[in-house]
Parts: sequence; C-alpha cells; structure tokens
Amino acid sequence: MTNAVVNPEETVALSLFSELEKYEHEQVIFCSDKKVGLRAIIAVHNTTLGPALGGARMWQYASDYEALIDVLRLSRGMTYKAAVSGLNLGGGKAVIIGNSKTDKSEALFRTYGRFIEGLGGRYITAEDVGTDVRDMEWVRMETKYVTGISRALGGSGDPSPVTALGVYMGMKAACSERYGNDSLNKKKIAVQGAGHVAYHLCGYLRREGAKVYVSDIFEEKARRIVNEYGAEYVPPDQIYDVEAHIFCPAALGGVLNDETIPRLKVDIIAGPANNQLKDETVHEQMLLDRGILYAPDFVINAGGLINVANELEGYNQERALSQAREIYDVIKNILATAKKLNMTANQAAIHLAEERLAKIGQIKQIYAGKSQYAGRLGEMHQRATA
Repeated sequence: MTNAVVNPEETVALSLFSELEKYEHEQVIFCSDKKVGLRAIIAVHNTTLGPALGGARMWQYASDYEALIDVLRLSRGMTYKAAVSGLNLGGGKAVIIGNSKTDKSEALFRTYGRFIEGLGGRYITAEDVGTDVRDMEWVRMETKYVTGISRALGGSGDPSPVTALGVYMGMKAACSERYGNDSLNKKKIAVQGAGHVAYHLCGYLRREGAKVYVSDIFEEKARRIVNEYGAEYVPPDQIYDVEAHIFCPAALGGVLNDETIPRLKVDIIAGPANNQLKDETVHEQMLLDRGILYAPDFVINAGGLINVANELEGYNQERALSQAREIYDVIKNILATAKKLNMTANQAAIHLAEERLAKIGQIKQIYAGKSQYAGRLGEMHQRATA
C-alpha cells in the first residue's frame, strides 16, 4: 500500500471551494495589481433579487485566508440584509487588504474600480470600514457601479447617519420586547467602537436620555463622543465588563465568542457591527442560555444599505430615513417569528430572508432585460465625469 502524495496547492484549492460551497456563493474574484499595491477579494453571494451590492472594506488582515472568510461571511450577510429589508438587491462585498491609514492612493482605488467595471454590474461597490466618500469618488472615475459618493456628484454622501438611525430604532424594538416599552431613557448602553455610525448613534441615545459608555482602540475617537455628548469613556479591554442594559458592538466582527460572552452583564445585544457572533450557532445559543436577547446584526444595521439603495433610485434622504425607521417593525416581526417557530432571532431572520428569496426567485426565472439600476447609474456616472 502506498501513501498518496498531497500537493499543498491542491489542498488549499479544495479548502477554498469548500468555503464557497459552505456559504453558497455564486462567484469570488481575486484582484491583484502589484504596481499600485492592490490586493482585493470581491464576493458575489446571491443575485436572485438584483445586482449584488455591498461595501469595500480596507483592513490589514493577518492572512489572505482570514480576508477570504471575512468577505464570504460579510457578503452572505448582505444577501440576507437586502432580502429581509424588502430591497431588490443581492448580496456582495469586497475586502481590500492593506492599511487604510497608510496604503491608500488614487491609483489603487481607480484600479479597484476597473475590476468592478469588468463585472458588468453584477456587483455594485460602496464605502465600508476603512474606506470613505473620497475613495469611492476615485472608484467612480473608472466605473458607474459604485455608490456612496458625494452629493455634489449625485450621490448620498456618508451613509452612517441613516445606519445609526436604523440601529437606534432596532434598539428600541429590542427594549419593547425585553422590558414591555421601548424607552431608552435612563438605559445604560455600552458602545464598543466610536466610528461614524457610533458617533451618530450616541447622539440619538443621549438625546433620549440614555447613559452611554464608549470605547475604541483609537482613544481620540471615543473622546470625541465623550466631549460632545457627555458619554463616559471605558478602556477597550474593559467594555465587556460594564454593567448595562444593552451592549452595542459597533466595531469589527467576531466579538461575541467563548471569551467575551461570559463577561457580559447585559440584557440585550444590539449594534451595527457585522458578523458579531464568531460562530452563529454556538454563540447565539450561549447568549440564549444567559438570557440575553440578540438583535441580528445584518437586520439592525441595514440602514446603510437602505441609504445606498435609495441612491441608485434617485436619492431622497427623507425617504431613506423613513425606511430606516421601519427597522423597528422588522426587528419586532423577527422576534415574533422566533417565538412562533421556536427559533433563535438569527435563525428567524435568515428564515424570513430565505423565504423572500425563494418566492421572488420564482419570478426571476423569466429574464426581463437589463438591471433596473443601469440607467440611473449611467446618469450618475455622466455627471461625475462631465
């Protein structure tokens, strides 16, 4: 009997395809241009409801494989987010591997834009963690398939105020479920992360009379919220130990895990960060066992997607804000469905999303021509390049 020789490259390839099959992706694109320093991965998860839309995250990942897993999970979350929010969009995401403080350049983002253009509208990009409106305007120079650009160029600008409103409404819905009323007055809320969304969210919370604790790995960001809104600063390594009503993850994913969940002293988890549960099944069950209500992240943070979806249709901020307020009802429906079907909140949200995907998928079997957004995107691109 002879032992088969395993080719390491074949092992990696099999592992990559197993991950794609696990998350049921349609397409994953690896983009590289050594001259400009671009190393990016674009993941198109599902286009049943429409073109895949999702932000481009720029982050210094520990490994290429870590970047791949992140983009696969994020893009799947975008599919469910669009579906459960009633939007006619699919799910996609991109990650650009690099330091967002030192590695950005016009050439890098314009090259990224060329890769986006090559997908012909299957994926529409936008800003995300580590990227901003200026970066998207560089992307816009090479493709019309980009949102989140400045209002001067026909876009909606920074989506974080709309995202924050949706999170705020989702928190109120969670409080209604847990306490019998949705008031946040005198509620203690521990906010992990002090980026754009957290900044606007803390404004909503403080205006309603909530007591806010805030932390960030960049202390100056947290201090801005402390100084402007009267929040209390907490060092990043202590935020899990704060006794509060709500823990609000507003930074990166995977923060709810074996080490952090036992430290939590809260009734509710509701925040804008993506992929908060390191393991969706294991760690949501740990929260349930501790009596903690979890508001699914891909639902409560849907305001950003709602904002850029409105941009594609002709941006109207009041309409976007109105739709973000509806996240209150979406969260209430998910929690009611979870009770009715004896599911966790995350399972109920996925169930409702997949139910809509299945129903609309039957209609989409009939090909009806180009994307409904193509004309609008073309108009915006003409204004941007005029």
